[in-house]
Amino acid sequence: MNGNRKKYASRNLWSGVLFGIGLMAFVDEVVFHQLLQWHHFYDLSTTTVGVFSDGLLNAFAWFAAIGSLFIFADLRRRHALWMMKWGSGVLMGAGGFQLFDGLINHKLLRVHQIRYGVDLLPYDLAWNIGAAVFLIAGFMLWRRTAKRGGQSDA
Repeated sequence: MNGNRKKYASRNLWSGVLFGIGLMAFVDEVVFHQLLQWHHFYDLSTTTVGVFSDGLLNAFAWFAAIGSLFIFADLRRRHALWMMKWGSGVLMGAGGFQLFDGLINHKLLRVHQIRYGVDLLPYDLAWNIGAAVFLIAGFMLWRRTAKRGGQSDA
């Protein structure tokens, strides 16, 4: 197992990252796009295009989350699932997606904003600081598992 330790540690982390990306994309889609209807994934065209882009984001979220769960199941079957390492990946994936969305999609590309017709600063700060908190917590948890050899909760 020692030769595979690094491979399995990496799979735990990347399965978690994929799940975190899918989870955060799904939460963003359901809460901000569907329930609150603050924006669409792509707001630079018609509402029809915006709703279509939301469907693509939702499909991406499901593929990422379900794909990660196949890796998760394989790790569990091999008795190589380390929940703390996987959880660190979930936090980093969620934070990474959220930060990418907040900085790249909202500010650089301007394909949508969090909300329209309001002062964006509090929304941007909350979104991006939340992303940073997820990333930092994930990194700290990952470092903790790395110090323990990755198998802290096998």
